[in-house]
Amino acid sequence: MFTRFSWCCGAIMLALIPAAYAQTEAVAVERITIQGTFRSVAINEAPASVSALTAEQLEQRSAIHLEDALNAFANVNFSAGSSRARFIQIRGIGERSQFVDPINPSVGLLIDGIQYTGLGQAAQLFDISQVEVYRGPQSGRFGADGLAGMLVLESLRASEQAAGLWQLGVGNYGLRQGGFAVGGALGDLGTARLSVFQNRDDGFTENTFLGRDDTQQRSERMARFNLFSEVGQHWQLRTTLHAFRQDNGYDAFSLDNTRQTLSDQPGEDDLRARAARVAATYLGWQGAELQLAGSWLAADSTYSFDEDWSYEGIAPGWEYVSFDEYLRERRESSFEARWLSTMPVQWFGVASDWLVGFYHFERDEQLQRGDFASDYRNRHNALYGELELQLNSAWQLTLGGRLERYGNPYNDTNAVQARPSDTMWGGRASLAYRSGNGALWYGTLARGYKTGGVNGEAIGTAIARQMTDVTDFLLARSTFAPELLSSLELGYKWANTEQTQQLTVAAFAQYRDEVQLKGWINQQQTFIGYIENAASGRVNGLELEWRQQLNQQWLWFANLGLLDSTMQGYITQDGIDMSGRELAHAPSYSINSGLQWQFHDDLVVTLQVDGKDKFYYSDSHNEQSQRIALVHASVNYQLADWQVSLWARNITDRDYGVRGFFFGNDPRIEYAARGYEQFGEPRRLGVTINYAF
Repeated sequence: MFTRFSWCCGAIMLALIPAAYAQTEAVAVERITIQGTFRSVAINEAPASVSALTAEQLEQRSAIHLEDALNAFANVNFSAGSSRARFIQIRGIGERSQFVDPINPSVGLLIDGIQYTGLGQAAQLFDISQVEVYRGPQSGRFGADGLAGMLVLESLRASEQAAGLWQLGVGNYGLRQGGFAVGGALGDLGTARLSVFQNRDDGFTENTFLGRDDTQQRSERMARFNLFSEVGQHWQLRTTLHAFRQDNGYDAFSLDNTRQTLSDQPGEDDLRARAARVAATYLGWQGAELQLAGSWLAADSTYSFDEDWSYEGIAPGWEYVSFDEYLRERRESSFEARWLSTMPVQWFGVASDWLVGFYHFERDEQLQRGDFASDYRNRHNALYGELELQLNSAWQLTLGGRLERYGNPYNDTNAVQARPSDTMWGGRASLAYRSGNGALWYGTLARGYKTGGVNGEAIGTAIARQMTDVTDFLLARSTFAPELLSSLELGYKWANTEQTQQLTVAAFAQYRDEVQLKGWINQQQTFIGYIENAASGRVNGLELEWRQQLNQQWLWFANLGLLDSTMQGYITQDGIDMSGRELAHAPSYSINSGLQWQFHDDLVVTLQVDGKDKFYYSDSHNEQSQRIALVHASVNYQLADWQVSLWARNITDRDYGVRGFFFGNDPRIEYAARGYEQFGEPRRLGVTINYAF
């Protein structure tokens, strides 16, 4: 308790003290416009807890992938269990894995307007203009994938003038990376930008049984293309094409809880993804515009691992041998039509902006796991709207709602069939006040939702293994209900007149109903995962962000998140009552703070630290991570069109967990249950060279 209190008080004091030392020659802190709302808006004018990292800030963290940036955001966490972080938690809410049965993640991911929820490994950051994190229920804007929050990534947009970038980088653990981006005018076609990037490294695992140091290697390639066109007098068109390929190894867990593994059959974590989106805007009406968008995505993945984490002969008479492989095909498409005002209209003497829309989404997912196969179809239709009322020069009221109907038919080779369906609603009501000094005070009531589903494979496995007691337990949980999240958020945003100091504070209370929690059954080396609804859950907390340009040379920033979470009415299959315990992957504090030193016009040095409290790895057991403090640094030198960046992440080489389990898997100790962890990246050192043209 003392440690937590000290962290919080220290961070708040650091956020306030530097104001006394600000000098008159300080330069303005960068203003950020966010793209994930219905209308683009300055980040300090949005009545919500939203944060963003720009391309420059991502560069200072030497962030190659989204997982390299997430610790910079308050109350944001992620889980591994693979070669890349796929799943994200915001304010303690979010899935941590997917093995067999289909899931509906609580936190969504959009890249250039395309839905990548549950495919976080595709979130490469090369040529991304900024990363936006929206905290709290976002279902009114994004639907069922926005229960707990949303991440939005946007590629850098081309200008009329031709420009491009070459990038090469090397680092320890065999890191080699290269990227190319070019954009400009294409005559009558409009403006376009193409980005291509490849990243390779050997991973951070040494397989001592096979004598290899590359069984967790990563090889990732991506290409993104965006074309912005003017069609006729009144139409604007955006065409987006994506391609991503990941050929990664997966050999992360060790029986000895080290980075040295003993597996004789290392796994794979591969993904092939192709996506396209076409968005058209009609501007021919006075005072309104029509936005139409259609997207398509195909993703084929292979996820496999040595289930026994060892080799044949490690403990004769006790050992078991097992290799598990999941082959998943995912196809999805969407269509959205939105009609919105482009200038305020007077309703009963009040200036108002309005918006109405329709959304259709389809996702088909097929899984092959040995002799088992399943087919899952996800269909959504939604109507939504939003109304902004400018009550006077200081007060603004925003009302938004969404009504969504879903159907998720499921069948598999175990003859399990189910057709979960329901109608859900969500939205928000925000009241904002702009004070005379430019500060924004706001209060927001919001409601989010996500779909229910089926525990098909879990039931089939229990029946096939003749586990009578487990079968009865799971049959009572063959399907699970939708989850609802209600939130009250109070916030304050302020920047001084010179824009050299910026402060954002958000306090929130969230209540979860029909909480979907992941449970595990482990009997005789049979692992069965299932989801069931707990009665309720509660999450309270605070987010604080401070940026201050102390003078022309020094910039100071700090991000602090506090979290207090509990779940109620959840009893595991073993009969353990988890009521009153914190949620999984919900650390009670998270902090990011740093200094940027502009030594002269061509040299910038950045030093920052990420801190995080310990947290539970799962809702079904009590294994915990350790508290962490990770130190990062970068030195960027600009010479004409060339930039050289020296960077280091996790300078102190701290071992820290990003995924954890508790069960028996070591035959050398007769399968006694114990905790196992997958570690995040160790000390990383590298150099990156950019050439702009």
